[in-house]
Formats: sequence, structure tokens, C-alpha cells
Amino acid sequence: MNRTENVELTVLCLIRDGSRILMQNRMKEDWQGYTLPGGHVEPGESFVDAVVREMKEETGLDIRSPRLAGIKQFPIEGGRYIVLLFVAERFSGDVVSSDEGRMEWVDVSDLHERRTVEDFHELLRVIEDPDLTEFQYLVDGDNWQVVLK
Repeated sequence: MNRTENVELTVLCLIRDGSRILMQNRMKEDWQGYTLPGGHVEPGESFVDAVVREMKEETGLDIRSPRLAGIKQFPIEGGRYIVLLFVAERFSGDVVSSDEGRMEWVDVSDLHERRTVEDFHELLRVIEDPDLTEFQYLVDGDNWQVVLK
């Protein structure tokens, strides 16, 4: 039994300022809507360094002490796509947008007014619920089932 597989590693980060979170209104064709900023982990890069770098590139903010809050995963052709979910409450700098989408502070109480990406609320639940760690898609043909653990 082969115990290795191809993996694509990425990070997302919930940057919190009181009751507000920083969200990106994604403009790319895949996964459109409001979500958390993030990006890919470079080969050999630590996960913490990746989330710090990606937040600077995507948001303009220098985050400090990001905390790992969960994992999202789903199968891709030939392997698995893994998203490490971080939270950061300490940061400095000015928010900027990127070609990925416009950045916007959103009060958590106003989330229902935003068109979020399809699985955003499950993603947020895993990040914020201390009893949850993992967001997994189980795929059977065209049927994708969300499992939270």
C-alpha cells in the first residue's frame, strides 16, 4: 500500500478586528463571492511563513502570531487539496485589494447580506468552533458531501 500522495497546500486566514473580519470579494471564475484571503504554500516554505506572506500580498497587512484553527480538504485529480485555516487578530498596515478581489471589512452580524462562496459558513464554523478541526469533502461521482469533524 502506497502511503504517499500528491498534495496541493494552501492557506486561508480569518483576520479579525473586534466584530469585523476581513473578506475578499473574489473575482476569479472559480469560487466566486466573499471569502477569506489566502493562497498557495511555496515548496519548502513553512505554513506560518506562507500565511504571513500571503496576507501581505493579498491584503497589505502584516499579521503577527497567526494561529492554526483547522483544515479543509478535498480530492483533486491525482491527490488531495489541503487548506490550512488560520486566525490572526494582531496586524498592522493598511488594507489593499489585489487582482484576486476587493478586500472589505465586514461585521460578522452583516454576513447574511453578502454573497459568500458556497461553503463559507461551514468553513467559518470549523474555524470558530473549538470542537471542530476538519472540513472535508467526500466525493462520489458528481455528489460532493461536506463532513465536519
